[in-house]
Amino acid sequence: MENKGLAIVAVGGNALIKDNQHKSVHDQFAAAVDTMKHIADMIAEGWNVVVTHGNGPQVGFILRRSELSAHELHEVPLDYCGADTQGSIGYMFQQALYNEFVRRNMPKSAVTVVTQTIVDRNDPAFQNPTKPIGSFMDEEQAKMRMEKDGWTVVEDAGRGWRRVVPSPIPLRIVEADAINALIEKGFVVIGVGGGGIPVIETPEGELVGVEAVIDKDFGAAILASMLKADLFLISTAVEKVAINFNKPNQQWLDQMTAAEARQYVQEGHFAKGSMLPKIQAILKYLDNGGKKALITDPAHIKDALNGKTGTWILP
Repeated sequence: MENKGLAIVAVGGNALIKDNQHKSVHDQFAAAVDTMKHIADMIAEGWNVVVTHGNGPQVGFILRRSELSAHELHEVPLDYCGADTQGSIGYMFQQALYNEFVRRNMPKSAVTVVTQTIVDRNDPAFQNPTKPIGSFMDEEQAKMRMEKDGWTVVEDAGRGWRRVVPSPIPLRIVEADAINALIEKGFVVIGVGGGGIPVIETPEGELVGVEAVIDKDFGAAILASMLKADLFLISTAVEKVAINFNKPNQQWLDQMTAAEARQYVQEGHFAKGSMLPKIQAILKYLDNGGKKALITDPAHIKDALNGKTGTWILP
């Protein structure tokens, strides 16, 4: 089998939660099985793969359970929520891959690495928390949590109050060398879940977890750069990237250069909460010497890698 090189595959939220009616653990596992079949196709064609993933809804579930049981049990800090989800989602992915390898008689195995991501303690995001997490609260409860726990809270468009946390820029993946060693031993690695657990370095070089959220695609891009990956693939809800999205002059893109991508960003073609962070993460990877990137949905990964669909972004 031809060795195609190393691919970092960032799977989006639809890899686990297809829609609002299918959120249970069993539903999520069924979705994971579907997505991992497409990852197994890549591996069967000769790619070494590291799978990264989001964890936003799952962190929200843990926080909600924590709130509901606060009268009996201690609440769970945000960085521990990230670690919890890395373990549970990693378990789903690695079991789904294991079973797929058995069905295909492929001598492969997957392993999950609980992954920490270093951020700058002086990142401006810590002075301007913007990422909403957890449940809605009334004003009285919000002000109580602000005074008692030091939370930053905001009123959310008349729907109630929510906690907001920083979203700092990831700098370095602590376990990158361990992930690389596992790849060299032939393992499929699942890591950098949710962008990684955000940690800061003390002046003595020790690590301390912080209450923050890292963009999952930015975390994956840092890993792709550190491992000098041959391909950075972002699997999302659409088959291709479009400009003038949902307008009469919408245009699907087969390929674009980094310069063209930057121009489209400046022209406002990509939505802030949707395609924009994916394009920005890819540009970060390409700026650091990355070779090529691809955006498509899980079902079209195989066809996209063979040049039949998807959007390629090149330096």
